[in-house]
Amino acid sequence: MLVLITCRDIFHTLLHPTGSGVISTTVARAFWRTTRARSSRLMQLAGPLSMVAIIATWILILVSGWVLIYLPNIPESFVYGSGLSPSQRSPIVDALYFSLVTVATLGFGDIVPVAGALRVLVPVEALMGFALFTASITWILQVYPALGRRRAVAMRLHLLFNSNAQTESLPVIVLHSLAASIVEVVVDFKQYAETYYFHDAIPTSLAAALPRTLTFAQSAASKGDDAHRAAGVLLEGSLRELSSVLDAQYLKIGGSPDAIFIAYQRDHDQQP
Repeated sequence: MLVLITCRDIFHTLLHPTGSGVISTTVARAFWRTTRARSSRLMQLAGPLSMVAIIATWILILVSGWVLIYLPNIPESFVYGSGLSPSQRSPIVDALYFSLVTVATLGFGDIVPVAGALRVLVPVEALMGFALFTASITWILQVYPALGRRRAVAMRLHLLFNSNAQTESLPVIVLHSLAASIVEVVVDFKQYAETYYFHDAIPTSLAAALPRTLTFAQSAASKGDDAHRAAGVLLEGSLRELSSVLDAQYLKIGGSPDAIFIAYQRDHDQQP
């Protein structure tokens, strides 16, 4: 059961396009709640540390599950290398050692299974370990580009607000581009749920920009010609979709988009 639970969580976190595992979500939230009440520097570490902790938790549970499979068969179903006396060794330590060696695909060969069923199961654990390590590396490499896209959108929004540009004076293509960028952020939050727990310490964070962006989009949807109003409606719609994802996956307050964005901003503010 431990092995199956871990495999299910890994699948929903790393392979499911819009899924999120229970274990990974619980670990990430625990790191976030622990660090956000302390310092801004710790908040910046919440995301990276939670990813390391998630992978370590998967390995721990996976290894523990296989230990429970090996333990009843030690030492009868195993052959020990020269210099190793089964009668002088701890079955629990040997089961843990063998499980760790197998999941890491090291294969030292000092303890070898001889029972038919175990000789089939051991390569299965090695394949799981190899798949977990490679998938984790891929996961890490995919998360950081998503964070880069989110920070780029936040920077664009802050530059726009600092310019004091009026909505009716902006080219329609700018509003369409902002809407497309917000949609990318929505997809990233759905596909990489752990990116929520990466804190941006700089003042140009997305959490700080969203409340003002919603007001900007509502203004664009009510002013200018038909093209500007249509582009404003599109931008406002993308922001409403983002607020829906933030509320459904993280905040769970069930309020208006404006209330959800304010809650998102507060959740990413450093707490005293």
